[in-house]
Amino acid sequence: MSLLFKGRAQGAESVKIGAFQMLIMFFTDHLRQAVNSLGELWRSPFASLMTIGVLGFSITLPSTLYVLVKNTEQISQQWEQASEISLFLKSGVTDASAQQLLTRLRLWPEIAEVAYISSEEGLKEFQILSGLGDALNYLETNPLPAVVLVVPTSKHASPTAAGILLDKLRKEREVEIGKLDIEWLERLYALIGIAKDLVTLLAVLLFFAVVLIIGNTIRLNILNKRDEIVVMKLVGATDAFIQRPFLYTGFWFGFLGGVMAWVTVLLILLWVDYSMQNFMEKYQVSFDLTAMDLSTLIVMLTVSVGLGIAGSLLSVQRHVKDIEPR
Repeated sequence: MSLLFKGRAQGAESVKIGAFQMLIMFFTDHLRQAVNSLGELWRSPFASLMTIGVLGFSITLPSTLYVLVKNTEQISQQWEQASEISLFLKSGVTDASAQQLLTRLRLWPEIAEVAYISSEEGLKEFQILSGLGDALNYLETNPLPAVVLVVPTSKHASPTAAGILLDKLRKEREVEIGKLDIEWLERLYALIGIAKDLVTLLAVLLFFAVVLIIGNTIRLNILNKRDEIVVMKLVGATDAFIQRPFLYTGFWFGFLGGVMAWVTVLLILLWVDYSMQNFMEKYQVSFDLTAMDLSTLIVMLTVSVGLGIAGSLLSVQRHVKDIEPR
């Protein structure tokens, strides 16, 4: 009985070793075909470089737009201050009453920040910015009212929500006038929406073009190796085995094209960073251009490799099956 149990255990162990060896052979075969596909590209450097260059520059534009959309989110956070509401208080409101108003407003869920500028502070600021200097000292009374600056939360920073908040603030008993540039906010959000739609449309069109380019390149490779494919099918090779090197070729096209696009986008961002800084300084907004970080690189390579495999897959599934020995 013990000998029978021992024999069964040795048989199970041999099965496990065989399955492990088959797994090793599977990955080894895939690695060999991947390296051979890369060697095929290396043996025709000019044609491969031309194809990779076309793919790289085709991916560069949507990748650049992707980075710009990512930076737009950061800019929109800075532009939330564009929805700032100015509340001009009544002339009879004292500083104590104004502080009570601020205390109430800070409890509102629609409001992120509240700041108070007294009439004296407003006059000093106007004296500096206007350049009138000591001429304002001859005024008998301060004509400027106290002002409360209200910054809505990001959820209530849209033109519609900010307008509703403005109507609500105007009903406060201390408020004389409420001011908000609704038209500027509407133009701002409309511009951002149009930019995002254009980014999506251009990305879809260019990605479709990349798939067509890779598919056509793989199709030409298949036609050039027609005789080899016929011989392989005569000796019993399956379509999956024949298609695998072409799929790896699409993988390398996508990967190398993505790397080229990454380098190109990085150079473009370095070139425009200085101009962007000067533009944002005019609006008194601090902004650091987010370059190609690791997450962006991973997304770009994933998309480019996926496009390469998709283009090659569409081509090999159609043309390899059509090649049959006569």
